[in-house]
Amino acid sequence: MSGGQLHLLRQRRLLPLFITQFLGALNDNVFKNALVMLITYRIATQSGQNSQMLVTMAAGIFIFPFFLFSAIAGQLADRMEKSLLIRRIKLTEVGVMVLGGVALLMADVWYLLFVLFLMGSQSAFFGPVKYAILPDHLNKDELIGGNALVEAGTFLAILLGTIVGGLTVLSAGGTELVAFVVIALAVAGWLASRFIPTTPIADPGLLLEKNIVVGIWHIMKQTAQGRDVFLSILGISWFWLVGATYLAQFPTLAKDFIGGNEQVVTLFLTIFSVGIGIGSLLCNRLLKGEVSSRFVPVAALGMALFALDLVYAINHVVTLKGELVGVVLFLEHGANWRIIADLLFISISGGIYIVPLYTIMQSRSPGSVRSRIIAGNNIMNALFMVASALITLALLGSGFSVTDVFMFVAIANILVAVYIRTL
Repeated sequence: MSGGQLHLLRQRRLLPLFITQFLGALNDNVFKNALVMLITYRIATQSGQNSQMLVTMAAGIFIFPFFLFSAIAGQLADRMEKSLLIRRIKLTEVGVMVLGGVALLMADVWYLLFVLFLMGSQSAFFGPVKYAILPDHLNKDELIGGNALVEAGTFLAILLGTIVGGLTVLSAGGTELVAFVVIALAVAGWLASRFIPTTPIADPGLLLEKNIVVGIWHIMKQTAQGRDVFLSILGISWFWLVGATYLAQFPTLAKDFIGGNEQVVTLFLTIFSVGIGIGSLLCNRLLKGEVSSRFVPVAALGMALFALDLVYAINHVVTLKGELVGVVLFLEHGANWRIIADLLFISISGGIYIVPLYTIMQSRSPGSVRSRIIAGNNIMNALFMVASALITLALLGSGFSVTDVFMFVAIANILVAVYIRTL
C-alpha cells in the first residue's frame, strides 16, 4: 500500500477505530474458534452429537442477530453521535465476554451457543456505525485505502484469533487461558474506543422504529433506492455467503477428509485470512485510490475457478491412516500444497472483490442515511449467510459431502461472475 494510505494509521482519524475494530474482530474469532474446536474435537465426541451439524448451526446462530437487530442499529447510528455509540457498544462487549469466559469454563455447548448469539447481537450493533463513520473522518480519495486497511486488519485479527482460540483451547489449561483472553480483549477494545474522534450527528430528529419487521422493511426500501449502492450490497452479500460456506466447513474438511487435527484447521483459516488481507491491500494498489468496480468481475471469476480446482485437489489429497495428523505431516506431501495454493488464491481474489464494493456503498450513500444503508447491507449479508447455513445443512442432511457443497458454490460463483460482468 502506498504511504498515502499507511499514514492514516498514524492519525487519530483512523487509528483508534482501527484498533477498536481489530480487537473486536480478534475477540470474536478467539471465542468462535475455541467453540468450534471444543465442539469438533471434544464436546461432540463426549456427548455423541454430530459435530458437523453443530458447527454449521453455530455459524447460523452468530449471523442471525444481524438480521434481527441491524435495522435498529442503523437508526441508532444515524441518530446518535457515532463515537459515543461505539463506546457503549464496546462496554456491552465486556459484559458479554464475562459470560463467555464462564461458558468456556463450563464447556456446556448450549450455553456456549447462547453466548455466541449475544456476541452476534453486539457485533450487529457495531457493524453499521463502524463503516458509516469512515466517510466522516476520511476524504473520498482515502476511502479505498481506509477500507483496505480495515479489511486487512479484520482478517489479520481473524488469523490471530484462529491461532489463539483454535490451538490454545484444547491444550492443558487452554480453556482457562482463552476465558481470560476474551475478557481482556473486550476491556482493551473499550479503552481504545474512547479515543475515537466525535462526528456530526447524521439525523438527530430521527424517530426510532422499534418494530423489527417494520424497521427492516423501511431500511430495505431505502437500500434499494440507489442502483449502484444496491448492486454493491448484493455483491457484498454474495461474498459473505461464499466465505461463510468455506469457513464453516473447514473443521469437517480437515478432520474427516484429510485426517488432520486442529493444526490443519488453523492452517486453512490462516491461509484464508492472509489471502483476504493481501487481496485487500493489493486492491488499493490496483485502483490507486479510485472508487471503481472494474476489477470486481475478474476477482469473482478468480474465486470460482480456484474453488473448482480446490475440489479437485481435495479429491486427490494424500492422507495417512491412523491418528489425526498435524501440519508438518500434512505438508510433507507435495500434492497437499495444491489445497493451500487454491485457498490462498480464492481469498486473494476475495479481497480484491470486496473492498471496492464496500467503498462504493459508503461513498454513494447520502450522509443522512448512510448508517441505515449500511444496516441494510448487514441485513442482506445476514440473509445470505443464514441461507448459506440452511442450504449447507440441507445438502449435508441429504447425503452430500463437503466437497459436493464446495462444488455447488463454485459453479454458482461462475454464474454470479458472468452476471456481474453484464452489469
